[in-house]
Amino acid sequence: MSDLQKLLGYRDPIFNAPMAGAAGGAMAAAVSAAGAVGMIGVSPTPTAEWIKTQASLVSEIDTPWGAGFMGWALEADLSPLESFLEYGPALVSISFGDVTRAAALAHEAGVLTAMQVGNAADLDRAMQDDIDIIIARGGEGGGHGRNESGTLPLLQLACAQRQKPVVAAGGIGTAAGIAAVLAAGADAAWIGTRFLSTKESSGHENLKAAVRASGLDDTVYTRAFDIAQQLPWAPEFGGRALANDFSRRYAADLDSLEATEDLRQRMVRARAEADVALAPVYAGQAVEFVQREETCAEVLAELGGFRRILAEAAQRFA
Repeated sequence: MSDLQKLLGYRDPIFNAPMAGAAGGAMAAAVSAAGAVGMIGVSPTPTAEWIKTQASLVSEIDTPWGAGFMGWALEADLSPLESFLEYGPALVSISFGDVTRAAALAHEAGVLTAMQVGNAADLDRAMQDDIDIIIARGGEGGGHGRNESGTLPLLQLACAQRQKPVVAAGGIGTAAGIAAVLAAGADAAWIGTRFLSTKESSGHENLKAAVRASGLDDTVYTRAFDIAQQLPWAPEFGGRALANDFSRRYAADLDSLEATEDLRQRMVRARAEADVALAPVYAGQAVEFVQREETCAEVLAELGGFRRILAEAAQRFA
């Protein structure tokens, strides 16, 4: 049993990534109930009613759950974190910005902290005392993050420090992928894209269908969607999404992308209407392994095959 498993008490070393817009309380509750660790993805400006609704789905379960926040949003307003802490999460992940104040607040509440790292400098920051768990996220992953290192090189670097638990993230979508990162030293796997099309995902059916219809070669890493929406993401944190008409026009030509109010409003409408030709559908390269709608429990049952794969590998190389 790993130190992280002892800390959190889960059965399966799997976390669903806290994907804002997809990973709500229903997904987190289903993942945790199935023996893994469910995570709620929190948008930059959640309403009090949304927080109450999502947290109410997980606050009474007796298995560990957590919530994930964007560090730059908490720099401006800590109240979403304060609200979630009232419901007793086992951990919070805080990434993409200055995490200092938010991590201190979580520790004051007796809650474990995690931070996504995407390069060596991030790892150095995560080694400070206010972060308990390192999430080594490679550029293969969906959604926002750095695109500077692949998952495996970054994971090897993070595991070499041998002081803090490491969770591997980015491009992991099968039992074999989980077996690979566990064999490389990870304490657990952080999986987002594989859960995008589940019944418990809060994403629109148009987005789920687009994910199921996409494969390994169908994602793009770009800042174009953030520029169009005038979102305050730092330039180093682009996002990996499904390629669509908008990204095919602008992803490789950001200089020609004019961030007008008209474009922002069009993008807002596209997101509200789930127009996947214009709006971003954030997904990683593991989209290749999403082919049908499943429940979270069904996904986890398949991913649980990592144990057999590791045992077979041990026999092959004994």
